[in-house]
Amino acid sequence: MPPIISINQKHPYYPSRLLDLSDAPKEIYCLGNIKALKMPSIAIVGSRKASNHGLKYAKTFSQALANKGFCIVSGLAEGIDSAAHMGALESNHPIPTIAVCGTSLDKCYPSKNRALFQKIHQIGLLISEYPPGTATKPFFFPQRNRLIAALSLGTLVVEAAIKSGSLITAKYANELGREVFAIPNSISRLSSAGCHQLIKDGAKLTENPSDIFDELRFFA
Repeated sequence: MPPIISINQKHPYYPSRLLDLSDAPKEIYCLGNIKALKMPSIAIVGSRKASNHGLKYAKTFSQALANKGFCIVSGLAEGIDSAAHMGALESNHPIPTIAVCGTSLDKCYPSKNRALFQKIHQIGLLISEYPPGTATKPFFFPQRNRLIAALSLGTLVVEAAIKSGSLITAKYANELGREVFAIPNSISRLSSAGCHQLIKDGAKLTENPSDIFDELRFFA
């Protein structure tokens, strides 16, 4: 494995968008191509226990947006996050995706995403605010959601229950003045309830990748 790079707030590649956070990390740790940190980015997040439709939407939206020049940010979790990373990796974007990890980068969690982890560090970027050797704590995972939101010009929630880490990401995005997008689905699905609530609260109802691109195209 190539060396893990430490980037502090004075480093030219430290993302200025992270400084919008009141608790911006003093250092981030990177594995892969740090040029991704200078690219316009969109977050795609959602349920770990996603439906087949949700996985399909995450992958196709991710690939389409990456083909338009956006780097796709997600959290390397099972379900929607993994599908978003995979869709980006299948695009023609030269540095297609950033995975924000809830562990230090000498670990891969979940372990079943080891192959995805390796692929991202080859042609994308993995980042963490935790130095190598840090013992993982449960609160690291909700904490990393603020980095996902801050790095991105906007956040798309594909599927989410009412009590969901994805809604935490959307909340951070809204507080930071970023755009929030949500895909509607059947009212009979619990995994749709979070997206429907976001739309009620002002998120943009999103049916096609163009709904996002039209909103953010001046940044691409």
